[in-house]
Amino acid sequence: MDLQLLGPVEASREGTRIALSGTKTHTVLAALLLARGRVVPDTRLSLLLWGGRPPVTMSAQLHTYVSRLRKLLEPEVTLERRGPGYAVRTGDSRLDVAEYERFDRLGRQALQEHRYEEAGTLLRDALELWQGPMLVNATEHLVQEEVPQWEEARAATLENRIEADLALGHHQRITAELTRLVADFPLRERMRAQLMTALYRCGRQADALHVFHEGRSVLAEELGVEPGHGLQAAHEALLGATLDLAPQPAGPGGAPAVTRRPADTAAPDTAAVPAGVLLPPFMLPPDTGVAFTGRTRELAALRRMFAGTAGEPRRCLITGMAGIGKTALAVHAAHTAQEEFPDGRLHADLAEPDGAPKDPRAVLVRFLRALGEEPPAPAAHDLEELVRLYRTRTAGRRLLVLLDNAADTAGLAPLLPAGPECAVLVTGHVHLTAATGPHTLALGPMNRDDSLDLLTNALGTALSATEPGSVERLVDFCGGIPLALRIAGARLASRPHWSAARLAQRLADEPSRLAELSFGELDMAEALAGWLRRTDAETRALLARLSVLGPRPFSAASAATVLGLPVRRAEDLVEGLVDGSFLEPVRSPGAPPGDGFRFHPLVLLHFQSLPVERPVRSGPVPARQARGSFPPGPLPVL
Repeated sequence: MDLQLLGPVEASREGTRIALSGTKTHTVLAALLLARGRVVPDTRLSLLLWGGRPPVTMSAQLHTYVSRLRKLLEPEVTLERRGPGYAVRTGDSRLDVAEYERFDRLGRQALQEHRYEEAGTLLRDALELWQGPMLVNATEHLVQEEVPQWEEARAATLENRIEADLALGHHQRITAELTRLVADFPLRERMRAQLMTALYRCGRQADALHVFHEGRSVLAEELGVEPGHGLQAAHEALLGATLDLAPQPAGPGGAPAVTRRPADTAAPDTAAVPAGVLLPPFMLPPDTGVAFTGRTRELAALRRMFAGTAGEPRRCLITGMAGIGKTALAVHAAHTAQEEFPDGRLHADLAEPDGAPKDPRAVLVRFLRALGEEPPAPAAHDLEELVRLYRTRTAGRRLLVLLDNAADTAGLAPLLPAGPECAVLVTGHVHLTAATGPHTLALGPMNRDDSLDLLTNALGTALSATEPGSVERLVDFCGGIPLALRIAGARLASRPHWSAARLAQRLADEPSRLAELSFGELDMAEALAGWLRRTDAETRALLARLSVLGPRPFSAASAATVLGLPVRRAEDLVEGLVDGSFLEPVRSPGAPPGDGFRFHPLVLLHFQSLPVERPVRSGPVPARQARGSFPPGPLPVL
């Protein structure tokens, strides 16, 4: 069965469209499909169907709409009643939003790896799934709730596809399209910079300058701000006659052909570069800039490590739960360390899009090319030879290497450069001190003041000043997690007709809080799910068992009671969960120091939203079962 949301809400079976009568029936189906298997509470469905004025017969009408959908869509699509709401299972059906996200994710990955032909194809495939304005036959309440974030995602996909076209030298082909897009989206600075680039490469320097000055006027009049870093950089590159230094498409094996500048090393310096000169590699993702908030102590520790002591290794591991800001901290610190590392800054994400660890050989090949070394074909498949080449190229250089989402020492060790002149930043949720040295920063939730600052930066001081109480409630619901705070800020900033009180009221509903913390590519529930998918089933089962202890701090003895294990064994297991950032160490009432643990509220909500599954491996049976606990059965042996 084909299910379509990117346009009118439709369902078809073997090419034959299924008649879904009524706006509200379309709305219920769309809301359940957009939840991706998560439970959509009756309260949320009511809001999407009737706004703030549900009829007295709300429950009966909901049941009618769901029953109608079941008759039309089963057996391929199953609608289930779960707890306070409904959930949908699509089985093998094709859902266009899922296809769109898959193509978009693969396209972005190909773009990051400079496989421009492949990136352009994948991103065009993603855009072709859009069949017109989204959700046009659903209620206005659902449209207002969902469409802005999807339109934002579509615009970002379009910008990425244009980026691939520019890299392939297709500037003449896309200039007219870009001119129309900038007219339609005058505040999108990236599109404007892309149009400037295309015009300049077509020999239209004056037109490119006009596009910049027009954009600056629009931004000043509409928002009262100056152009951001990207648009300013394009303007400076235009004035410096370097806007035509385009990255080249990937060659055999994914290698970008180098003319004046390696594609992997687009440096921030826009000065003209003589032909044949290899600039220091600069592979860092964009910095958060003025939006970076808090983490003062951690930044100071990283700067001390960068300064270092002669002859001592400079390696630091940054750990913490999903959404805690590990990558943001590492990237921001790396951007501020240009003087300490004049020979370049390398970066690699060590996780595949599905969370699986990347092959270190592929990362080494990219690093070597960025450093001006093209490994011969046999060496590209020989890990030992790649490590030898890499350490030879990095020896004696003052480089910073940022390795994101490390999962294990085996995949990390080959990527460590040679010599004390290099520094290494590693992010991950597990401790890897054997490979990274003695420096470890364990990030916890942000304090209240920093959380308020982060949310205020996202909202603007005007809204924060008019609704201080509601903004503080938002901070409480986000639990000091930067990702959650950014999502809350982004939702309000994109919906000026919303008040902070309205979003706070929605987040107050615990069963739907994680579903509410989603905006475009930012999704707190997905971040938590992806984080937990990268661990083993036994750890997930242990966490599910312990989640019955609820939000309050608990001791190792309490954990032992729930798990049916000796206290020493339970303490070892729980401390292992702390090491993996799954639990927070706290002071438990009545317990000695060091014997207190707690779930972060959002992690606890995630486990409470999961379907209950029975553990599969044998072990001791708990002495008693807490209310609402994991179902009776054996505890996995860990």
